[in-house]
Amino acid sequence: MAKIKITISLILTISLALPLFFLSGCSKEKSSNYKVDLEIWGIFDDSGSTYSEIIKNYKSLNPFVGNIEYKKFTAENYKEDLLDAMASGQCPDIFLIHNTWLPYFKDKILPAPTSVLGEKEFRDNFVDVAANDFMDEEGIYAVPLSVDSLALYYNKDLFNSKGIVSPPDNWDGFIEEARNLTKMGEAGEIVQSGAALGTAYNVNRSTDILGLLMFQGGDSVINDKKSQVNFGKGSENALEFYTQFSRIGSGAYMWNKNMHYSIDAFYEGTAAMMLNYSWHYQTIKSKNAKLNFGVAPIPQISKDYPVNYANYWGFAVAKNKNLENTNSPELISVNNEMRVHEAWQFLKFLTTKNNGSFKLIHAASGKSKEIPTSFDPAKNYLEKTDKPAARRDLIEEQKNDPFLSPFASGNLIAKSWYQPDSNAVETILAEAIDSVNQGSASVSQALKTAESRINQFFRK
Repeated sequence: MAKIKITISLILTISLALPLFFLSGCSKEKSSNYKVDLEIWGIFDDSGSTYSEIIKNYKSLNPFVGNIEYKKFTAENYKEDLLDAMASGQCPDIFLIHNTWLPYFKDKILPAPTSVLGEKEFRDNFVDVAANDFMDEEGIYAVPLSVDSLALYYNKDLFNSKGIVSPPDNWDGFIEEARNLTKMGEAGEIVQSGAALGTAYNVNRSTDILGLLMFQGGDSVINDKKSQVNFGKGSENALEFYTQFSRIGSGAYMWNKNMHYSIDAFYEGTAAMMLNYSWHYQTIKSKNAKLNFGVAPIPQISKDYPVNYANYWGFAVAKNKNLENTNSPELISVNNEMRVHEAWQFLKFLTTKNNGSFKLIHAASGKSKEIPTSFDPAKNYLEKTDKPAARRDLIEEQKNDPFLSPFASGNLIAKSWYQPDSNAVETILAEAIDSVNQGSASVSQALKTAESRINQFFRK
């Protein structure tokens, strides 16, 4: 009992003394004290069940933050709500951006102070695609809690019925097994598809799958200066390969625009395979709890140079916000630089590995102190949400997870590319696929048109 009392007393002493550590040397101890409230916007996650424990732990470590509030928005209206809030000066301090949104939001956010998070620490913590998407020569603009990449969903019962013992790990095997799993009716209609691929509008994330095939084919897609798209031979091969699944007479015909949407066809059992992200695992389970299906790594062209495709979100910090400062004589007024500092300090705590302590930096004085902690916010978040990790050390832990393993391992080899307007790019690539499907353009013509249209956005 005596040891417990001593421990509690020591914790209270450290907690009460923490502000004094930063304020030592000042003529008036309270003159450098401040409180920063943080408002966070996101989608998908609920505040109470997902972030409450994380926020509670952080507030126990940092006496210079006040209220931390997370608000959940719907994905459909999120971007518009965010832009409206920015226009009015009432934007959140921290908000999620998609990994393709940095070109659009770069002038509206501020990078991490190098004293809080530097390039080496970022690269050591996160998978390579995060650095490609959220970092440039000017700084680190966002940090992810989770990264998602494509995997192969397959119907185990349909595989078993054909004596197929395992999902394919290369595209030649994929086509062979998909043909074996495809059933045609007497009138030539597709009764059961071996794979939901080939079209633009009834295949979920069709343009991401095309992007995957482009990267696997060896195209970089974007030039080194991120100023021009170049669809080369690898991209032509990718579009040719993708559209063959909906081309009658191709030898791989098994899908068309009249089929049910790919996710629906898969859970209904009329599509034996589909490519998709981890977030649709629960979609399938909720639609058909009895469906016997598995998830496997994405097929590759080359085992020596494996490539996947990423689609995910990261937290950024708003550049400006109308601040409401306290009138308390005990606290100094918070300026925008202090707000940004504390926002980024929270994001570092939230996303990076702390190695048993957290470096707390006082925004006004610049003094720092290592605060012991055994709590890992990112690990806590991933355990609650069943999402694949963005952090390298947590991917290592997820490699043995029967569900997360293909996605987590896929994050290590995932790529994406700089898009001047992601919504427009998606529309343009979908129209390229559809023009080939309709026979109104050859593969080469469709890509030349898409390349020209996308490059117009770089010139704006």
